[in-house]
Amino acid sequence: MFRTRFTRRLPAAVAAAGLALAVAACGGESTDSAETAPQATAAQLNPNADLSKQSLNVTVWDGYTPKELTEKFKEKFKVSDMNIVLHATNEEAMTKLTAGGDSGIDVAFVSGQYAQALNEQGLLEPIHPELIPNLSNLYPEATQLSYDKGNKISVPYTWGTTGICYRTDLVKAPPTSWNDILKPPAWADKKVTMMTTERWLALPALKVLGYSVNTDKDEEIAKAKQLLLEAKPHLLKYDDTTFGDLLVSGDAVMVEAWDGWCPTTDEKQNIKFAVPKEGSDLWVDTMVIMKSSKNKEAAHAFINYILDPEVHRWAAENINYKVPNKAAMDQVKVAPGSLLGIKPAELLDGESIIDLGQASTKFTRLSSEVTAD
Repeated sequence: MFRTRFTRRLPAAVAAAGLALAVAACGGESTDSAETAPQATAAQLNPNADLSKQSLNVTVWDGYTPKELTEKFKEKFKVSDMNIVLHATNEEAMTKLTAGGDSGIDVAFVSGQYAQALNEQGLLEPIHPELIPNLSNLYPEATQLSYDKGNKISVPYTWGTTGICYRTDLVKAPPTSWNDILKPPAWADKKVTMMTTERWLALPALKVLGYSVNTDKDEEIAKAKQLLLEAKPHLLKYDDTTFGDLLVSGDAVMVEAWDGWCPTTDEKQNIKFAVPKEGSDLWVDTMVIMKSSKNKEAAHAFINYILDPEVHRWAAENINYKVPNKAAMDQVKVAPGSLLGIKPAELLDGESIIDLGQASTKFTRLSSEVTAD
């Protein structure tokens, strides 16, 4: 049965706008790649460092790594101590990491555009490939992510796309277009949900209009807003967390969804996922090392450990997210039709969401105005 999972991207309801402003302030000007962002000066690291003299603090979403991760890492690498600090959202993590001074965090799990924003603020340690030999396990496509080509400041942990999740037994025709959500047919009226998280709320309208998901043009955002307002009366609700449950119960027949959250593993096997013909995004959750870390060798050892196929496969098998680790995915039994079977080349057809700097506030405003009662 479908399990309601942790909230990966959902902003805290009350503080969403303020946090988005903080993230935008971190981001500076928009960029297409971390190659053009100011790079942190790489520290001189010792590949033979005594890790027993180092400790490790990691911030990550609840349920996103194995429960026994701390115990096993400490046992293997003999670090003096290790702590997992949980964050509920990217925005919460950014608040911790950008508050000024040393956050005390060594490794942070954040989505790709947030890694880009942290790097633009000069807060990230460049990745030292010589300390992460398991980088060779990654798919070649995992080095071509627009926010960080070559994995210079981040290492991808999971990746996927956004589309329409639907009940095959309750729709009269399978959805093929974002218009099936924006302008639902009569039989789906009030039985459709869309997301509230800013960039994903705007995504369907931007794609239908033929615009980039990373647009910062006022006239394009205004046209997307108009489409979203026209769709609003026909929605069941805006929802980022329970849409899978609504499909299972039959209250919804089609929902905008991240692929891993589409409950295609429901025992009735009557739920499917489709990427609309207008295209979609490529989202990536990634691992970064903070420049302020005093335990950089241990931080690199941690990322290398995560990229071990026996460790990394856990994410695919337990949270139903694809991992960009070929060696790990080769060990995963993928059922016919499973979303885990989407190929890396297919994912790269999606448009990577990047940090827009100050322009991010335009999407904060759009979300607030569209979803307001």
